[in-house]
Amino acid sequence: MYDYVVAGAGSAGCVLAERLSQDPGTRVLLVEAGGADRHPYLRVPKGVGKLFGNPAFSWHYRTRPLREGGAPEVWVRGKVLGGSSSVNGMVYNRGGRADWDELEGLGNPGWGWEAVLPAFRAVEDNILGPSPTRGTGGPLHVSTVRDPDPLCDELIATGREFGLRSVQDVNEEDGERIGYAMATIRAGQRFSAARAFLHPARSRPNLTVARNTTVTRVLFDGDKANGVRVRRADGHEEDVLVRREVILSLGSLATPRLLQLSGIGPADVLRAAGVDVRLDRSHVGARLREHRCLALRFRLGVPLGANRQLATPAARARTAAAYALTRRGPLARPAYDVMAFLKSRPDAERPDAEVLLAPWSLAALQPGRPAEVEREPGVSACAMVLRPTSEGSLAITSADPDAGLDIDPGYFSSTYDRRVCADLFRRLREFFATDPIASRVRHETFPGPDIRSDAEEEIVRSALDGGYCGFHAIGTCAMGPGTDDVTDARLRVRGVDGLRVVDASVLPVMVSGNLNGPVTAMAWRAAQFIRDGA
Repeated sequence: MYDYVVAGAGSAGCVLAERLSQDPGTRVLLVEAGGADRHPYLRVPKGVGKLFGNPAFSWHYRTRPLREGGAPEVWVRGKVLGGSSSVNGMVYNRGGRADWDELEGLGNPGWGWEAVLPAFRAVEDNILGPSPTRGTGGPLHVSTVRDPDPLCDELIATGREFGLRSVQDVNEEDGERIGYAMATIRAGQRFSAARAFLHPARSRPNLTVARNTTVTRVLFDGDKANGVRVRRADGHEEDVLVRREVILSLGSLATPRLLQLSGIGPADVLRAAGVDVRLDRSHVGARLREHRCLALRFRLGVPLGANRQLATPAARARTAAAYALTRRGPLARPAYDVMAFLKSRPDAERPDAEVLLAPWSLAALQPGRPAEVEREPGVSACAMVLRPTSEGSLAITSADPDAGLDIDPGYFSSTYDRRVCADLFRRLREFFATDPIASRVRHETFPGPDIRSDAEEEIVRSALDGGYCGFHAIGTCAMGPGTDDVTDARLRVRGVDGLRVVDASVLPVMVSGNLNGPVTAMAWRAAQFIRDGA
């Protein structure tokens, strides 16, 4: 018997396994449905392009069509030790002070900026050195872009001309700013949560890691969670009992699914799926929020950028060979090299949009084919409404753990999101009309001149049809003070003892930017709650 079972070896699960197993008198089981993180592509930062479409490393969740007459999309999550931190774009943000203070202001004591900042500083080994907001000496290496493409300097210079402040650390303030992305990369290799937290702890005799093992159900003894049912790769099932807690760290899609499969969720959803209702909880799987990234791509009139190093098989082979020797070049960089935070309109209180910029461009997407880099030089922008208010939902469709989910992304269902998206689109076009980048641009290749800057509906449709999922879902097990909130401020599931959720699903509102960093810090803090019995 174990003291704790942690379901999911992603960013949160790896942190929890390491922190909880520090006590030699505590037995911890970490359960991961995916396999080991040994494949070379899992170390190469730009290997993300090979990982997303591969079911050996990624879960693929199909959504409803994004709009009437539109197409569904696939939401990808990591299926390997390290979870999504092993397959993501590696961009590292903390979220702003105001985001965390808002989270606390919603009735979640202990989650304000002053409480969370020490966790960020504890986990970080930041290449920029210590500061009031940065940490060094922690287990998670955070770096900036090495040997950047010269086009990136021009993008940052454009940002300065556009009115943004050029900064070394985009995470250190909350104003309009632009700079190189911070990323979980060390010496040109991906530094996942598994590398940072789990692998250093693997030799502990009190930590057991079960790979290729799926948690199919939470078990109960009366009103207390007392274990989980797991299924091994060979199909064999067994029940694992715990003395203290079951901790769900499967992410904003798989955690609410497991709760629903275990009888905790909206009663009508559970009955329709053939699951006995243990607790009728309407918000399990509801209140889903996700970033929708609108895309802009431009053709350059000069031979700059990384397309020439990535577009053809011969070019990729040369670039890969150089990377193998030096751990430098395009393959050693995060998914996007430059990031900016800006206001969609002048009267916004603080930045309400995030922009990711890259010295490369993708060809038009073809159904059923992987994305390909263009042969001609190009530059790309991926931008998002930073704190969306639109809400979607997810629900199980069967009592079978392998059945698909009914996912409604809910993109742009709020007036606020639609307005900010349109305003952001207009500002991006103004950005690329600013020198020095304007002197390099020949024309806009996507969405192109047919999409008018003054037409909100056209802009939103372009974002739905040609944009991207941010892979930052939250809210499906959101914390809060109300009796109908799924979790409380200590991330305990209401209505049952011994069951806790530690992942992005507990966030009721979006913290500004990419979520891997915030989830890591939340798990670090949650481990202390668990160890203290809080």
